[in-house]
Amino acid sequence: MALTPSNMLPLGTKAPDFNLVDTKDNQTKSLTELKGKNGTLVMFICNHCPFVIHVNEQLVKLANDYKTKGINCIAISSNDVENYPQDGPDKMKTHAEENHYPFPYLYDETQEVAKTYDAACTPDFFLFNEDLKLVYTGLLDGSRPGNDIPVTGEDLRAAMDALLSKDTINPNQKPSMGCNIKWK
Repeated sequence: MALTPSNMLPLGTKAPDFNLVDTKDNQTKSLTELKGKNGTLVMFICNHCPFVIHVNEQLVKLANDYKTKGINCIAISSNDVENYPQDGPDKMKTHAEENHYPFPYLYDETQEVAKTYDAACTPDFFLFNEDLKLVYTGLLDGSRPGNDIPVTGEDLRAAMDALLSKDTINPNQKPSMGCNIKWK
């Protein structure tokens, strides 16, 4: 596993739209139809990454906590499934069911969505406001596999709370870290 930081897309960037298949129900969905009333969190994740596995439970809690507040979460996997078949759509569906994902788990077969978001790692987080302008891209929290720091989601939760209360989100954001996206 190669530790890779996120690329830190510039704040204020408009969320690129997409149409991707949700592996949970095999329906094509767009950002426009999935976005939240008060904000949208786009997460690049995958099934096999130890960094994602480490935070899966917190991702589910976070999505459940903020959905009722008008922030929707969307997960996207962009990994090359030819070389990483464990990240294929059929396995994504099973993984979503086993982990009780309350959010869509979309398959980016062409990897074009990951490229337009400048996503680099899993997990990689992009928080957009109600107008789909980027307000946060960075850490979930300081926990990593093996570092004995509890997974709390504190950094991302602080940004989501600030978004909801219309407070300023600190522009000095630390990149997320995880496995690199497996490019074709």
